[in-house]
Formats: sequence, structure tokens, C-alpha cells
Amino acid sequence: MKKIETSLGGALVLEPAVFTDDRGFFLESYNQKALEATGIHDLFVQDNHSYSMRRVVRGLHYQIGRPQGKLIRVVLGEILDVIVDLRRSSPTFGRWEGITLSGTNKRMLWIPVGFAHGFRVVSADAHVLYKTTDFYSPTHERVLAWNDPAVGVDWQLDGEPIVAAKDQQGRILAECETFE
Repeated sequence: MKKIETSLGGALVLEPAVFTDDRGFFLESYNQKALEATGIHDLFVQDNHSYSMRRVVRGLHYQIGRPQGKLIRVVLGEILDVIVDLRRSSPTFGRWEGITLSGTNKRMLWIPVGFAHGFRVVSADAHVLYKTTDFYSPTHERVLAWNDPAVGVDWQLDGEPIVAAKDQQGRILAECETFE
């Protein structure tokens, strides 16, 4: 598995080995030893599957008290995956990065604890699968405003975004609970 550093310390783009032939392809979407070789030693406790249509913006989500690391991949379609560093002690606190994940490029994104996460669907629709290091906890969930001008995420919108009511209620960074 190839590891690619992002500009936000700890977050990694991972490229699995893909074996193709005239029948299709094969890849290991999860291999604990391969992840450990990249420096990821976290244990995963939950798998999630999200289906969304073009222009849907989900996030930016995170949990306080029960924080989650996430391993994201897209099996069908394409998304712009966005992470925001919420670690106050980090030199990149408040900065964001966007990574294209798709069923075609087969890349994965490792998001360690301390980041808000969201994505925008670029293709007609997308199936996003992700593993988490802690269980979903509604009482611990927080939402950073997807459109906070202080963060300035460029969602590369091609029309009016479709955003859930809870995500419309997200807080700006200056009002968010963050990590040390």
C-alpha cells in the first residue's frame, strides 16, 4: 500500500495495490498489517455505507468525548472529500484539504482523531464506505459549518448544494468545541 502525506499532519492518502486483468480487478480494501506498515495502528469498530446524489454536501462532522478516526473510500462514483484540522496545538489548526476519492482511482483517506470530515458528490451519485475507530454517538457529534468563511473550503460547487438541515445548523470554527 502506497502512503501519500497530506498537508495536514497525520492525514494520509492511501493507494492500495490493484491487480487488473480482462475480468476486472482485485484489491484489498482493508488489511491490518498493511495499514500498520503505513503507521496506522488504530482498531476499527464500525463500518458505514453512505449513498448520495450529485451536489450533496455532507458534513463537516466530528465527535467530542468519543472521537473517531476514519478510513474513507469510494466504491462507485466520485467525491471531493474534505477534512479540517481541529487540533488547537497543530500548526495547521483551522486549515482544510480536499482530496478526490473515486471508484476509479481507488484511493482511500485516513483521517485521524482531531479532524472534521465531510464530502461533496461530484458524480451523478456515489457510494462511500468508511471504517471508524469509535462508535457513532449522537450526543457527542458536532458539526462545523460547511460554509464557514473563516475556514474557506472551496467545495468546487457546480450548482446549489444539497445540505441536510443538521449540517445547515453547523457552528463556525470560532464557536466550535475542538481538540487539544
